[in-house]
Amino acid sequence: MDTSESSSEPRADGPEPPAPPRRGWRRWAMDTRPLRRPAYRRLWASTAVTAVGSQLTAVAVPKQIYDITGSSAWVGTASLAGLLPLIVFALWGGAIADSMDRRTLLLITNTGIAVTSLLFWVQAVAGLESVAVLMVLLAVQQAFWGLNAPARSASIARLVPEDELPAANALGSTVMQTGQVAGPLLAGALIPVVGLPELYLIDALALCATVWAVYRLPALPPLTARVARRAGVREIVEGFRYISGHAVLLLSFLADIVAMVLGMPRALFPQLAAETFAPYGEGFALGLLFAAIPIGAVVGGLLSGTYSRARRHGWMVIGSVVVWGAAVAGSGLSGNLWLAVAFLAVAGIADMVSMVFRGAILLSAATDEMRGRMQGVFTVVVAGGPRLADVLHGTAGSAFGPRTAVAGGGILVVVVMLALAAAMPALRRYRV
Repeated sequence: MDTSESSSEPRADGPEPPAPPRRGWRRWAMDTRPLRRPAYRRLWASTAVTAVGSQLTAVAVPKQIYDITGSSAWVGTASLAGLLPLIVFALWGGAIADSMDRRTLLLITNTGIAVTSLLFWVQAVAGLESVAVLMVLLAVQQAFWGLNAPARSASIARLVPEDELPAANALGSTVMQTGQVAGPLLAGALIPVVGLPELYLIDALALCATVWAVYRLPALPPLTARVARRAGVREIVEGFRYISGHAVLLLSFLADIVAMVLGMPRALFPQLAAETFAPYGEGFALGLLFAAIPIGAVVGGLLSGTYSRARRHGWMVIGSVVVWGAAVAGSGLSGNLWLAVAFLAVAGIADMVSMVFRGAILLSAATDEMRGRMQGVFTVVVAGGPRLADVLHGTAGSAFGPRTAVAGGGILVVVVMLALAAAMPALRRYRV
């Protein structure tokens, strides 16, 4: 296995005897072994609460901005206003997570996110109707999130043994994807009943439970004495050098960039709903298109029992990205809404598999003193890739039509991923 120190790292929970082999349908069902470990269970519970609560705010902010301005352009501008702080603070947060107790960092950042949600509620109740205030609060919230995400992900390898990393990643990714489906639906149901400001308050109160769960985690200080006690530009650059010197890590990032930038078609969903699938009802078609990938990802998580038995993690990433591209291409070639949605759901399953094994590679192939920075870059790639895809696909859709753009993007994913796998064998050879 590539550079890894995980087998010698202390765990929050002591060793336990291996579980008996799972038989029958349980071989396919989600592997919940990590939840038997109290420390991981607390981290996972905090992730589950955040997954739903954050979506309430994610719906409330653009809704409030649109109510104030009546302009979708302002909604898009606000989204970009949160992107730069997320990128900057995720990279910095990764360096910080490698230089201090990660539990302490999680406590600080989760508290910051909760206070920001409370301030969202205050401005809404006060009736400020200021887009500037909303954008500033959104930028602050995304900055805290950028600091939080690397520490949260990097902590997983200290809470579960290496053979449970795929299962732990599947559990976390599944609740995040479930939140992306359930959160907006809950927000839509609550706004007419309790009003928009209360969505912020519910999120803030839910985050208090998250802070409590994190508080009960064990201390997670750096493992080695040689870890730098500062976190600046030099440490961030050191992280990028580490990536460039480890081909399997570099390829895991490139695989996600290829899949998301070339193959994420969400910017074209409104056009597809209005033109290609208009006979089904534009609103109905749009909702199905947006929900298909997250629903597929949830299904992929629920059927993740086989992940823990996989040893060729590199091939799992390559195969899942190729399936993602093929499925996206199939959706673009489909003139039938239900067939297109089915293809997108398959793409969602493939995305879940890719996410799980890319995450496992980042946690197992990197040393603990570098994991925070690896997760910081991972956060930037995950956040930035789909936004770049929106620009690329939106432009291609206007030039060539939405179906051609979607299909072409999916085909490009397959071609580029296979070319990368053939040219750079490190990912193909990686196994645990």
